[in-house]
Amino acid sequence: MAQGKKYTDATKRYDRDALHGVGEALELVKSLAPAKFDETVEVVVRLGVDPRKADQMVRGIVALPSRTSKDLRIAVFAAGDAAPAAREAGADLVRAEDLA
Repeated sequence: MAQGKKYTDATKRYDRDALHGVGEALELVKSLAPAKFDETVEVVVRLGVDPRKADQMVRGIVALPSRTSKDLRIAVFAAGDAAPAAREAGADLVRAEDLA
């Protein structure tokens, strides 16, 4: 498959076999970005832990700088007594089976 000029230029500017730290890898990604907008970066990390063992569980929380959408809308699947409670709690859309 043919690749574009920017892609082939970016592949020549880095070594695929080199190992990078987190900070160095982020700087490398920023310097190789061909687009003029903020691109998405996917990160895959091998931690070398066994999640079946309780002492090796990995948990974490990420605080994103902003929401992806401008308007936050809350939809609730509820019927019976739970429907009015959901409306009072601030749900924008309350339905039972017909919402799906």
